[in-house]
Order: sequence, then C-alpha cells, then structure tokens
Amino acid sequence: MKLATLYRLARGHPVVCRKNNLLQYRCFQPDFAPRDPKSKPKKYKYPDVYEPYGPRPPPSDKIVQLAEKIAALPLEERVKIGPNLHLKVSHPKLVPLDVEGVDAGSQAGARAGSSKAEAKKAEKTTFDIKLEKFDAGAKLKVIKEIRSFTDLGLKEAKDLVEKTPVILKQQVTKDEANSIIEKIKAVGGVAVME
Repeated sequence: MKLATLYRLARGHPVVCRKNNLLQYRCFQPDFAPRDPKSKPKKYKYPDVYEPYGPRPPPSDKIVQLAEKIAALPLEERVKIGPNLHLKVSHPKLVPLDVEGVDAGSQAGARAGSSKAEAKKAEKTTFDIKLEKFDAGAKLKVIKEIRSFTDLGLKEAKDLVEKTPVILKQQVTKDEANSIIEKIKAVGGVAVME
C-alpha cells in the first residue's frame, strides 16, 4: 500500500512528470551512440602468442642450423652441452628442482639423487647455537653469559636456560658461533653448533 502511494506521488511530481515512464527511464553516458542494427560486427585479428615486448625478429640461419645440429645429437651428448656451455660462457649454474615424491622415471630419479648429494656437499655459512646442558652450580653464570650475547632480560634468559636443550642464537657466522661456545664452556655449560 505504501509503495503504490509513493509511486503515485513520484508520478505527480513536476520533475518526474517530464519523463515518459518512471520504470523505463535509462541513463546513458554522454558519448553513447547506439549501434546500427544493419552493420556487421567488427572482426579483430588476435595474435597466436601474446608477446609483451612486441614481435621478435626471426632467428638467423646460423642459429637455425646450430639448433638442428643439436637436435640431431644423441641424448648422451646433448646432456653434456649444458655444462660445457656454462664453462665457456660463464652463465650462472642452474639449480635442479627438488622433485621428491614425483615419479618421473628412472633417469630423473638418478639425477635427483646426485643433485641431493651435491647440495649436501655445499659449505654451510650460518649456524645455530644450541645449549645442550650445564652444571647445576653454574646456572647463574650461564644465564649472565647468555644475556651478554643476546638482548634478553634476566627472566627471559632464566626461562630459556631452564628449557635446556634449547637453541640460543640462530643464523650466526662460524667465528661468532665458536666464540660463543667457548664463552659458555668457560662458565660451565655445553653448547654445540648446528
């Protein structure tokens, strides 16, 4: 009932009365031009591949011949191209992805095993320091020593020591880790690098 009354009032208003019908009123943008119903739609030519930097020039004949020679090589020789090219051109070494749990055949499994062995051989540069144990009488000295190389308060350092074995400091260099371990050893504690 109220909606019908509101509609009648709106229809009777002088501004609204100029419109033909309130329910059919449409608002178009000022630059809108209706499309000619007899005209055919425009056909756009889309590229096969999206190139964000524009079209690339075709490779030279020398590059095409080189690619054909490489494709004609047996698999064992093609595998050796990458390392040799790396040595000649000094490109950065490509790091193999960890494909643990993915079955890609026997060759991929053998390569993944060798890449893991190479990763383990890599020299570790940062270490964590772990407090393993300490003498009961030297607890106060260990707490003071821990406070000297961390920014912990007395209560936090005490709580940390009581949770032994615990990691005291993370991501430190080998020299810094050795000096901290020696300091803890001097006051009666046992710490190790991880």
